[in-house]
Amino acid sequence: MKVLAALALLGSAAAFAPAQTGQASTALNAFENELGVQEPLGFYDPLGLLANADQERFDRLRFVELKHGRIAQLAFLGHLWTYAGIRLPGYLSVEQGIRFEDVPPGLAALDKIPIEGVSQIFFFVGTLELAIWRQAEGSFPGDFSPGTAFPVGFLGNPTEEEQFDLRAKELNQGRAAMMGILALMVHEKLDGNPYIFFDPATWGN
Repeated sequence: MKVLAALALLGSAAAFAPAQTGQASTALNAFENELGVQEPLGFYDPLGLLANADQERFDRLRFVELKHGRIAQLAFLGHLWTYAGIRLPGYLSVEQGIRFEDVPPGLAALDKIPIEGVSQIFFFVGTLELAIWRQAEGSFPGDFSPGTAFPVGFLGNPTEEEQFDLRAKELNQGRAAMMGILALMVHEKLDGNPYIFFDPATWGN
């Protein structure tokens, strides 16, 4: 498990997008002013994923990083929410007599949710991915504004400078969330205690 955790941490480092000299310096010059190149790391690509990459390759990796970051933010909040004991009312499965309050928090929930429930989640996410939240042509990576069923975008009418600042904040928060949910899962598997500094289960007491 520790080896897997180390490999996962190493892989996530690539998301912060110079690993090698020479050819990699071209990528550094090309992308050093991109969104996300911030202190203290600057342009950080330890696995060399952007060596000899063009703008299309960079935009693809940034798109994937943003999407993973958004999912990780939801996952972290959901993990914290359920460990605090908050549940939806009613039944998850009437046929099997499983109430939402019967589902444990964390990874243990996967063993409690019926296969039909997991399938619903899978197809719902697939629908969002393929038909609703799609990349806007010609826009910055992560702009899903073409979707009409679940509209997304900036609140209000921020200036271009404000939009850039908001996008940078989202990117950093997504990076932090990816590390955060990974750490929660690793600690949960190691000793069953994902929260080492506080216990959300005591918040309502």
